[in-house]
Amino acid sequence: MLYSLFDYLNRAYDLPGSGMFQYISFRSAMAVIASLLIVICFGRWIIALLQRLQIGEEIRDLGLDGQNDKKGTPTMGGVIILLAVLVPMLLFGRLDNIYVQLMLVSTVWLGCIGFLDDYIKVFRHRKDGLKGEFKIVGQVGLGLIVGTTMWLSSDIVIREKSTMPVETVYIDRDSNDVETAVSRMVVGTESEKTTKTTIPFVKNNEFDYGWLTGGNDILAWLLYVAMAILVVTAVSNGANLTDGLDGLLTGVSIPIVAVLAALAYVSGHIVYADYLNIMYIPDSGELVVFAAAMAGALIGFLWFNSFPAQIFMGDTGSLAVGGIIAVFALCIRKELLLPVMCGVFLAESVSVILQRGYFKYTKRKYGEGRRIFLMSPLHHHYQKKHMHETKIVVRFIIVSLLLAAVSLVTLKIR
Repeated sequence: MLYSLFDYLNRAYDLPGSGMFQYISFRSAMAVIASLLIVICFGRWIIALLQRLQIGEEIRDLGLDGQNDKKGTPTMGGVIILLAVLVPMLLFGRLDNIYVQLMLVSTVWLGCIGFLDDYIKVFRHRKDGLKGEFKIVGQVGLGLIVGTTMWLSSDIVIREKSTMPVETVYIDRDSNDVETAVSRMVVGTESEKTTKTTIPFVKNNEFDYGWLTGGNDILAWLLYVAMAILVVTAVSNGANLTDGLDGLLTGVSIPIVAVLAALAYVSGHIVYADYLNIMYIPDSGELVVFAAAMAGALIGFLWFNSFPAQIFMGDTGSLAVGGIIAVFALCIRKELLLPVMCGVFLAESVSVILQRGYFKYTKRKYGEGRRIFLMSPLHHHYQKKHMHETKIVVRFIIVSLLLAAVSLVTLKIR
């Protein structure tokens, strides 16, 4: 909104300072500041409102340390995160950018599914909330939208990079000698619609899903959409499972969003993309503004969500956070890097799958169910070992920081 306004003022009236809105770095900084201010200024008011409405967390007795102290803590705090992301993006983002449009749709879509789940838990007093199959339908629907848009939109392309020599002529004023210097300029070739993605840790690391279908365009589209559905469903559910301790999901997600911002920036900059030998994706740099707003919202929410939490994000926030990360990675074609980048989400999900699978297997074989972990998801296993909640959260955040660093290193390790 403000981008279009100041672009018009710059062209029509040459208004001093209006040109700053052309720079992604400036708008990203403004998005961070705006999202932080929204959370910090309105967060306390929203918490008080939720308390008055008696929208508190209902705690099941699982025998965990400090569990009963959380009873009645306001939930549905994900609304704060959604507002702190959407408002700065509407102000500082380029709304005509297809990637921004996809991210806004994804944020609202999964935010609404999570809100409905929290609403059923809080107001209908049904502990299970929205039935799992309805959540899956919503996630599959978003994956279908994202995958189809990525395939059909003419604005979503990649460009191969090439170089051309540029001669610069220098004239010595004293001797009138003429010298020429040849430099290299990186240029983009014709835009290409493709189902290519990036494989980490591999040289010449582009992989085309169409290769698996023998070049059949329809089958390639179906495979790509299926991949988008898998990524959205897996990451959003992984984030949902991770949201079980004060500040855990919030703290773990901040490094992930920061890495996605860095990857979006270099992918959308032809010179950096050429230097790092990665895929050049025109207009994807605008996603940095979205990532900045998201990071600001998460950091601000951590102000209230850190131990002891004054508010929980609920499914309104956790499903949206996971979905945003998934769709963002799909937009910059780094979805195959998610198992590394979101390693904490993966560990939490795998712990639940192993626990349930092993329990059912041993119940059939021995007549009684046995467990691998003291409790799942994984963070509850450490709680059962009487490790303090804050120590668990900090260690998981350290692991997330380490995985974020490894994800960035993949730019050079091939």
